[in-house]
Amino acid sequence: MKRFLEFVWPALGLAAVFVSIWLLHQQFRGHSIGPEVWADLKAIPPGQYGLAIASTFVAYAVLAWYDRIALLHLGVKHISWTFIALCSFTTYALAHNIGASVFSGAMVRYRAYSTKGLTPAQIALLVGLCSLTFGLGVLLLGGLVLVTNPGQLRRLAGMLPHLLTEPTTARVIGVICLGLVTAYAAGSIFNLRPLNIGKLRIEYPRPGIMLRQFIAAPMEILGAAGIIYFALPQQGNPGYFVVLGVFMASFSAALVSEAPGGLGIFELLFIKAMPAMAPHKVLTALLVFRLFYLVLPLVFAAVVVVAFERRKLQEALSHAKPAETAKPDKPAEQKEKSERGPSSADVA
Repeated sequence: MKRFLEFVWPALGLAAVFVSIWLLHQQFRGHSIGPEVWADLKAIPPGQYGLAIASTFVAYAVLAWYDRIALLHLGVKHISWTFIALCSFTTYALAHNIGASVFSGAMVRYRAYSTKGLTPAQIALLVGLCSLTFGLGVLLLGGLVLVTNPGQLRRLAGMLPHLLTEPTTARVIGVICLGLVTAYAAGSIFNLRPLNIGKLRIEYPRPGIMLRQFIAAPMEILGAAGIIYFALPQQGNPGYFVVLGVFMASFSAALVSEAPGGLGIFELLFIKAMPAMAPHKVLTALLVFRLFYLVLPLVFAAVVVVAFERRKLQEALSHAKPAETAKPDKPAEQKEKSERGPSSADVA
């Protein structure tokens, strides 16, 4: 059954991509979006590009903090910030583009952190805690947005069940999200017993770790949403907090879909949720987001992976070379014979 699901989820992800791309094609059919998008890209002021780039740096810097927080929870303090930052950056650049189910942070992190002495169990806990930190950020920010502005989900009317888009229901969902965050904080503060869900065992972190999680996770989401906000034109811009709410809903849906990079799904939901803006202008901002948050980090991550593997290969070859070139000493008996010359028995 497990092997069957390993094929089913990627297939569903690809199907979601194709359906979303087809729906986007229907959205833009009859429009020559190429020239319009190119004109929109050139119309973005350099200052706005600069703020979008700064938002990207904030998002990826905080993602590195995710790893650092998890390592502190594990009691690991000997790994440098530089190594953590490169490992985290590479992990998320690959996972965001190729699909979270393919790597889930485990493959790249295992290859990197195992060289620093971490065990597979420690790396698995690190991956789980990083995912938990992101989830806490979504619950915290999502809960605050839905409680303070429950009408946000109306933007997804027709794409979500009608019950979920009602303000009353949305506010209840927000309260539940904040309740889960509060329960997690209480478990940490009062040092409650670990939570066992099947084979999964969740140990509440120390309050200092929990506080870091509550600071880091929202910062990463705020930074990523800022890329899109600064790439949108001022005219018709609904404001940062609307963009933030739409970003969390669209990005979460793209992650759940398991589609590579959320391609098509992310764009479709975002465009549908912002009907007051011209679709090609929203698409332009999303292209800027993909360039800064996905494409350029992927290129840099590929360089990091190649450089890392090349160094490891050189180290392996340098350790193997002395063993191959060293000649074994002659046995003592043969050495003694060679020193005294051939005996009569040898001649016979």
